[in-house]
Amino acid sequence: MNALGMVKVTLNLPKDLVRELKLRAVREKRKLSEIAEEVFLRGVTAPEPGPTPKKRHRAKLPIVPAPAGAKPFNVTGEGFLELEQEVTPFGVTPQLSDSASAER
Repeated sequence: MNALGMVKVTLNLPKDLVRELKLRAVREKRKLSEIAEEVFLRGVTAPEPGPTPKKRHRAKLPIVPAPAGAKPFNVTGEGFLELEQEVTPFGVTPQLSDSASAER
Protein backbone atom coordinates (compact mmCIF):
# COMPACT_ATOMS: atom_id res chain seq x y z
CA MET A 1 0.00 0.00 0.00
CA ASN A 2 1.18 3.48 -0.71
CA ALA A 3 0.73 6.55 1.47
CA LEU A 4 -2.79 7.15 0.10
CA GLY A 5 -4.10 3.73 1.10
CA MET A 6 -4.26 2.57 -2.50
CA VAL A 7 -3.34 -0.87 -3.83
CA LYS A 8 -2.14 -1.57 -7.35
CA VAL A 9 -4.20 -4.33 -8.99
CA THR A 10 -3.89 -6.06 -12.35
CA LEU A 11 -7.17 -7.08 -13.97
CA ASN A 12 -8.03 -8.89 -17.18
CA LEU A 13 -10.97 -7.04 -18.70
CA PRO A 14 -12.64 -7.22 -22.12
CA LYS A 15 -11.09 -4.85 -24.67
CA ASP A 16 -14.42 -3.13 -25.37
CA LEU A 17 -14.92 -2.37 -21.68
CA VAL A 18 -11.42 -0.90 -21.31
CA ARG A 19 -12.00 1.18 -24.45
CA GLU A 20 -15.25 2.60 -23.02
CA LEU A 21 -13.54 3.40 -19.73
CA LYS A 22 -10.67 5.16 -21.54
CA LEU A 23 -13.06 7.16 -23.73
CA ARG A 24 -14.98 8.29 -20.67
CA ALA A 25 -11.75 9.30 -18.94
CA VAL A 26 -10.74 11.40 -21.97
CA ARG A 27 -14.20 13.02 -22.25
CA GLU A 28 -14.24 13.90 -18.55
CA LYS A 29 -10.52 14.81 -18.46
CA ARG A 30 -9.91 12.38 -15.59
CA LYS A 31 -7.55 9.49 -14.95
CA LEU A 32 -8.56 6.00 -16.02
CA SER A 33 -8.04 4.80 -12.43
CA GLU A 34 -10.54 7.41 -11.17
CA ILE A 35 -13.17 6.26 -13.64
CA ALA A 36 -12.56 2.59 -12.79
CA GLU A 37 -12.77 3.33 -9.04
CA GLU A 38 -16.09 5.15 -9.53
CA VAL A 39 -17.53 2.30 -11.58
CA PHE A 40 -16.36 -0.34 -9.07
CA LEU A 41 -17.76 1.62 -6.11
CA ARG A 42 -21.08 2.07 -7.83
CA GLY A 43 -21.28 -1.67 -8.52
CA VAL A 44 -20.20 -2.72 -5.02
CA THR A 45 -22.61 -0.34 -3.26
CA ALA A 46 -25.59 -1.12 -5.51
CA PRO A 47 -28.50 -2.81 -3.71
CA GLU A 48 -28.60 -6.57 -3.92
CA PRO A 49 -31.00 -7.71 -6.62
CA GLY A 50 -34.14 -9.37 -5.33
CA PRO A 51 -35.15 -12.85 -6.32
CA THR A 52 -35.83 -13.17 -10.00
CA PRO A 53 -39.52 -13.73 -10.63
CA LYS A 54 -40.40 -17.17 -11.84
CA LYS A 55 -41.39 -17.41 -15.45
CA ARG A 56 -45.14 -17.48 -15.79
CA HIS A 57 -46.52 -20.35 -17.76
CA ARG A 58 -49.59 -19.98 -19.89
CA ALA A 59 -52.48 -22.17 -18.90
CA LYS A 60 -53.40 -24.68 -21.56
CA LEU A 61 -57.15 -24.44 -21.76
CA PRO A 62 -59.18 -27.16 -23.39
CA ILE A 63 -60.66 -26.56 -26.80
CA VAL A 64 -64.36 -27.35 -26.77
CA PRO A 65 -65.79 -27.96 -30.23
CA ALA A 66 -69.00 -26.09 -31.00
CA PRO A 67 -72.07 -27.95 -32.24
CA ALA A 68 -72.54 -28.02 -36.01
CA GLY A 69 -74.14 -24.81 -37.25
CA ALA A 70 -73.29 -22.80 -34.12
CA LYS A 71 -72.71 -19.11 -34.81
CA PRO A 72 -69.69 -17.31 -33.29
CA PHE A 73 -70.38 -14.50 -30.87
CA ASN A 74 -68.46 -11.89 -28.93
CA VAL A 75 -69.01 -11.35 -25.23
CA THR A 76 -68.80 -7.74 -24.07
CA GLY A 77 -68.00 -6.72 -20.51
CA GLU A 78 -71.71 -6.26 -19.81
CA GLY A 79 -72.53 -9.61 -21.39
CA PHE A 80 -69.89 -11.30 -19.25
CA LEU A 81 -71.40 -9.75 -16.09
CA GLU A 82 -74.84 -11.05 -17.11
CA LEU A 83 -73.42 -14.55 -17.61
CA GLU A 84 -71.60 -14.32 -14.29
CA GLN A 85 -74.86 -13.46 -12.48
CA GLU A 86 -76.42 -16.66 -13.85
CA VAL A 87 -73.76 -18.81 -12.17
CA THR A 88 -74.43 -20.13 -8.67
CA PRO A 89 -71.86 -21.66 -6.28
CA PHE A 90 -73.07 -25.10 -7.43
CA GLY A 91 -73.04 -24.47 -11.15
CA VAL A 92 -75.27 -22.73 -13.66
CA THR A 93 -78.72 -21.64 -12.54
CA PRO A 94 -81.26 -23.71 -14.46
CA GLN A 95 -83.18 -21.70 -17.02
CA LEU A 96 -86.79 -22.79 -17.30
CA SER A 97 -88.37 -22.58 -20.72
CA ASP A 98 -91.68 -20.73 -21.11
CA SER A 99 -93.61 -23.99 -21.32
CA ALA A 100 -91.96 -25.38 -18.17
CA SER A 101 -92.69 -22.24 -16.19
CA ALA A 102 -96.32 -22.22 -17.44
CA GLU A 103 -96.81 -25.76 -16.07
CA ARG A 104 -95.86 -24.61 -12.54
